[in-house]
Amino acid sequence: MKTYVKFGLLVVAIIGVLAWLAAGGVNDSKTYYKTISEVNQMGDRAADKRIRVGGDVESGSIQRLGKDVYFTLTQENIKLKVVYSGSDPLPDTFRDGSQALADGKLGQDGVFHASKIQAKCASKYEAKPGTKPGAAVNRAAM
Repeated sequence: MKTYVKFGLLVVAIIGVLAWLAAGGVNDSKTYYKTISEVNQMGDRAADKRIRVGGDVESGSIQRLGKDVYFTLTQENIKLKVVYSGSDPLPDTFRDGSQALADGKLGQDGVFHASKIQAKCASKYEAKPGTKPGAAVNRAAM
């Protein structure tokens, strides 16, 4: 009987540790998408949390200084200065006017310090001019 109790306690302990590790990993890795206005409304709380903020890259704002990239995200005439100092190269679609998500923390100076950048070029996903969205391409006309 003692063997079954020891084995049961060991199984419960292992399952408990795995559940604790899984819950901790999920909480550390989850970030919600925030708009620039939501980040501004968070105030000092934004400096403590890892957050993901999205917006459009302002035209002419991208500057590369050493390994850091400085740019400005805009959304509905609200601006947020961002500095990216991650080790991964920037996506090919990261350019002026593209939509971008910056993952990081807001500094005390009001500059968002990003460790990851995701970008999407909106024009890449639009239909060609003169065609209807979802329409089949006529290969014979090509």
